[in-house]
Amino acid sequence: MLEFNERSNTLEQSAYKYTLQDVKKPNLYRHLYNYDEVPKIPFNHRHVPMRPPKEIWITDTTFRDGQQAREPYTVEQIVHLYKLLHKLGGPKGIIRQSEFFLYSKKDQEAVERCMDLGYEYPQITSWIRAVKEDFQLVKNMGIKETGILASASDYHIFNKLKMTRKQAMEQYLSIVKSALEIGIIPRVHLEDITRADFYGFVVPFAIELNKLSEESGIPIKIRACDTMGFGVSYPGVALPRSVPGIIYGLWHHAGFPSEQLEWHGHNDFYRAVANAGTAWLYGCSGVNCTLLGIGERTGNCPLEAMVFEYAALRGTLDGMDPTVITEIAEYYTKELNYRIPPMTPFVGRYFNFTRAGIHADGLLKDEEIYNIFNTEKLLNRPVVVALNQTSGAAGIVFWINQRFNLKGDQRLDKRDPRIQKIKEWIDREYAEGRNTVIGDEEMEEVIKTETPDLWKELAAHDPYC
Repeated sequence: MLEFNERSNTLEQSAYKYTLQDVKKPNLYRHLYNYDEVPKIPFNHRHVPMRPPKEIWITDTTFRDGQQAREPYTVEQIVHLYKLLHKLGGPKGIIRQSEFFLYSKKDQEAVERCMDLGYEYPQITSWIRAVKEDFQLVKNMGIKETGILASASDYHIFNKLKMTRKQAMEQYLSIVKSALEIGIIPRVHLEDITRADFYGFVVPFAIELNKLSEESGIPIKIRACDTMGFGVSYPGVALPRSVPGIIYGLWHHAGFPSEQLEWHGHNDFYRAVANAGTAWLYGCSGVNCTLLGIGERTGNCPLEAMVFEYAALRGTLDGMDPTVITEIAEYYTKELNYRIPPMTPFVGRYFNFTRAGIHADGLLKDEEIYNIFNTEKLLNRPVVVALNQTSGAAGIVFWINQRFNLKGDQRLDKRDPRIQKIKEWIDREYAEGRNTVIGDEEMEEVIKTETPDLWKELAAHDPYC
């Protein structure tokens, strides 16, 4: 039989009706996940259509998943970071939601303080245990949506919960119904989806959720959780590891619209950013992130990365203010004493540093040669040259021109004899065994002592000298 599929807008064979496969023994996909070996990536060479939604957005779980990987934030810290998320997301609310714990008085106070700010975005949502009594807490807080954990893989259903698939599904559906009864939007977190029997459990469960959504008129959401970071973005990868296959299956076979789908990925195999972008491209509106990627084990998808991925895919920042990313990084570093690995893209101290003299020479001629984009404009982070034995005269003059904000005819040339004198000092340092870079304050002292006339000239451009 043929029928017109309104989701794909094509004539297709009648869709197969997936039903729960209530197996007696767990399917642990041992051919892929042999615990004593590196997980394997299987291909079936089946390609599903790329189907980017009309709208895509970012959601945040810094105050939930992100808080599981560090010391708890204080109320003031949560409020400050929430303000920065609002500022970063812009007036269109590209950072659509932020997820909070509710169990401690501190968490509840933080939610109340953030709600009192009156921001439309990020919308405040919560995360609770899959128990009915927790819904009243959500209701009392005035929160409209909450996450509910629903473990999807047999690793969890059989080995953690000690249930059958049928028992697990019945329990999850009962919890969802409890949320619907009091008018709360349930966001069902399908935990460990990349080790789950997709057609034997995930799709049948999602179909039942879709039925409840239609009956209640409340848009139940699904968060597809790549809990262990096993998801793979390559075309033609077989389930359960295929990110395109998972997203396609949820909207095509289970009938979930894009705006009710969200991807949550971890970075255990360095795939968090690529998988999140892939989820967008194949039909998922929301990707769930944390600030700086801080989260369980290797962390979550970094929110700042998806800001730039959004702009790259859509051709616009849509009102987002990426300079706030630098504010966030500085806040973590200075106020929270968090050490950001220095070479981390966008936020690390050295992300747009160059040490090589040949690179510095290129920067002098045209900054675009060795800088990824206008980091000064987009991130309030001018490109930086770190001085060492390989920097050469080009590196020195680039550092001076930037440090003292010299423009046009004021800019020094690498052939200036005073620059050569400074270079000779640096060369002597490393010839005598030095193995560290030359810091900014040290460099200023070198200019003062080795070329006092140059220092006097430079000081005229800098009121702090």
